[in-house]
Amino acid sequence: MTILQIRTVPDPILRRKSRKIREVDDAIRELAHDMVATMYEAGGVGLAAPQVGELKRLIVLQLPEEKEARILINPEITRRDGEREVEEGCLSVPGYLGTIMRSERVKARAISESGAKLRLAADQIFAQALEHEVDHLDGILYLDHLKSHEDLVDLSKLEEAEHQHDFEVEVEDEGLMKSRGEKRVLIAGDLTDGVADIKDEKILEATEKDLEQLSEG
Repeated sequence: MTILQIRTVPDPILRRKSRKIREVDDAIRELAHDMVATMYEAGGVGLAAPQVGELKRLIVLQLPEEKEARILINPEITRRDGEREVEEGCLSVPGYLGTIMRSERVKARAISESGAKLRLAADQIFAQALEHEVDHLDGILYLDHLKSHEDLVDLSKLEEAEHQHDFEVEVEDEGLMKSRGEKRVLIAGDLTDGVADIKDEKILEATEKDLEQLSEG
């Protein structure tokens, strides 16, 4: 199996509608298995043919609890029920996470790689994944379901804000410095919502300048 290149925005192929597959032959099966390998390599739960540059109505899915990937040819969602708010990402939109609405339950039909007709009933993450991948076949990205730009999170900025930076904070302890000629230094770690966690502390010998400043205070 071959690891395929995943197309990312703003690649125009992601906005084009895929064509129905007329015959399930060896070429389609090979493409499907290459897509499964690519999905595994990228750490995704689903992949649609346009994401690897093929305008064919073909998707692959594998939920975390499943042992094998599903290969779905010409998938079509026939019914949607309910609505729920979900967080969603996409291999073709790396580095971002959006909050959108998806159906609670869906029913769908498709064809297997052996040519058998399939009927599917899905809920929760399975329903979400089906809607997401079928959207790809129609040139739709989850970005199109955002209600506002505020619902899209840049993960690189989030990680930068949460990144740990160790720094030292000197805390003057009047009694300690007077009696021992020392000062206490706190080692702070994470800075979350403006509050620093204290990771460690150490006692250092106070300098003459430290003692002078204390005396002046």
